[in-house]
Amino acid sequence: MDLEKTYQSHVLVLPYPSQGHINPLLQFAKRLASKGLKATIATTRYTQSAISDPLVRVEPISDGFDDCGFAQAQSEELFLESFKSNGSRTLTQLIKKHQTTNDPITCVVYDSFLPWALDVAKKNGILGAPFFTNSAAVTAIFSRIHGGRLKLPVRLEDCPVVVPGVPPLNLEDLPSFLYAPESYPAYLRMKLNQFSNLVKADWIFCNTFHSLESEVLKGLLEQWPAKLIGPMVPSAYLDGRIEGDTGYGASLWNPLNDDGCTKWLKTKPKNSVVYVSFGSMVSLTQQEMEEIAWGLQESGFNFIWVVKDSERHKLSKGFLDLTTQNPEKGMIVSWCNQLEMLAHDSVGCFMTHCGWNSTLEGLSLGVPMVGVPKWADQLANAKYITDVWRVGVRVKVDCEAGMIVKREEVVLCLNEVMNEGERGLEIRKNARKWKELAKEAISEDGGSDKAIDDFVMSLRDECKRQD
Repeated sequence: MDLEKTYQSHVLVLPYPSQGHINPLLQFAKRLASKGLKATIATTRYTQSAISDPLVRVEPISDGFDDCGFAQAQSEELFLESFKSNGSRTLTQLIKKHQTTNDPITCVVYDSFLPWALDVAKKNGILGAPFFTNSAAVTAIFSRIHGGRLKLPVRLEDCPVVVPGVPPLNLEDLPSFLYAPESYPAYLRMKLNQFSNLVKADWIFCNTFHSLESEVLKGLLEQWPAKLIGPMVPSAYLDGRIEGDTGYGASLWNPLNDDGCTKWLKTKPKNSVVYVSFGSMVSLTQQEMEEIAWGLQESGFNFIWVVKDSERHKLSKGFLDLTTQNPEKGMIVSWCNQLEMLAHDSVGCFMTHCGWNSTLEGLSLGVPMVGVPKWADQLANAKYITDVWRVGVRVKVDCEAGMIVKREEVVLCLNEVMNEGERGLEIRKNARKWKELAKEAISEDGGSDKAIDDFVMSLRDECKRQD
């Protein structure tokens, strides 16, 4: 679409200040900027220095814990309340600051976890749009809870849970808040509050694409007209239309280098490496770390495992000695560029916690997956990976051993995905299919690209009306 640049709008994008939320919203800001809009990320003072991209300006607001963010609060309840009060006040100040410039803010696109941002936008006479960072299926599930059509807690006898367009869900497939609502009450309230003022929103964005979740979207789009704009993965790995867009442009972990991951991968045959990463928030028990470690070792496959420095002590000296003595077989690293790893020909499998960003990255780059979900939406995502998109397998946990995955299960799953058996071949075929569909969605005239263009044109029309 040939977008005229006569009327330029200014969009302020506000993510929840964690890595998994900053990434997709920052990527959306880059997409908007690449189409001629002015895009600014508003983030907490603690995370401001971690974000840098040539297309997007970064401005600070306050969550009340400017020195250390959530770690300073040490309580979900306290952090969320403080972010609401301090964030509302400083977001208002930021909007007012821009009102007297040549580029006043015309729309706030905010993380759906922060519905108070819509109230701020409306009080200041500007447009507002939530951005849902979960899958459409998970969004539909929580929407039903908010609407009173699904009661908590969900018990074993209530299963399978049936949500229109979603495959029947057993207890192990449900977001963990549903059967244990007392586990993270502040987060559960946050998940449900996403829907509290949706009727006031001017647009609604979902980080998915139509062919990926077509069945659930039939019902969801009848409730509210969401724009599907995903997958929000850096352009270099999909359509290539944003020059130099090889990474998200944000890292809260201050990586110094990639520990030689890419150099190491170049020495490995095609599809021979298992890439293992459980995201920034999952913390495994020492027993489970040990089981996964020895499962990787016993599988015989090459592997790269990203283990945060704070988790490394959970690995036995014997296992660490083996990787030190035989670095040709396996690497333990504290950080590496996940997108580069998944895009590399040597990587044949992604062992993942099934967070939505990692799931979209695996799908977009066509990498088969072994799911090790732990909490929240990861369990439902794993269900889709295994049974709907059929791009991977999910480990079975050992209930008697304390709901952990045992080494024998790790070996079994890796063999199923990595080897040339019937299931492995089907998984690789499906992975290639979804890679093409993801690329098609965000490429020029794809469904997600058209949705973004529609939003851009709507904002420009609004500017014309105001002139």
